[in-house]
Amino acid sequence: MSITLAEAQRVMDAAIAKAEELNIKVTVSVVDNGGRTVGVNRMDGAIWASTYGSLGKAIGSSAFGRPSGVMQPRANEPTPSGVAQASGGHMILGQGAVPIIRDGSIDGACGVGGGTSEQDEECAIAGVAAI
Repeated sequence: MSITLAEAQRVMDAAIAKAEELNIKVTVSVVDNGGRTVGVNRMDGAIWASTYGSLGKAIGSSAFGRPSGVMQPRANEPTPSGVAQASGGHMILGQGAVPIIRDGSIDGACGVGGGTSEQDEECAIAGVAAI
């Protein structure tokens, strides 16, 4: 089963609440188990590039079923880079996204952009914890 729109909204709300707690401006993206966008929410004042960063990291996390930062050291290896290229170059294998895994299945991922990589991941973890 993939993540629903209502669940994606809860994830985004919780990730933004964490960003507010950290006093940062971010964009949060939630994708389904196929890496397709379910929802994107950009805080007022967040840089526009954070939209692309959050979505790319969410796609990478959903594709590999791991936090996107885990894949970062392998980003230039043949398989991960080949998958990224084959998927149209939309995937970012950098810290800031976590998968949504339920009952052993990847149901999607939450990606965040706009803070440091560590802050982005902290917000993504908070978002996913909301469901």
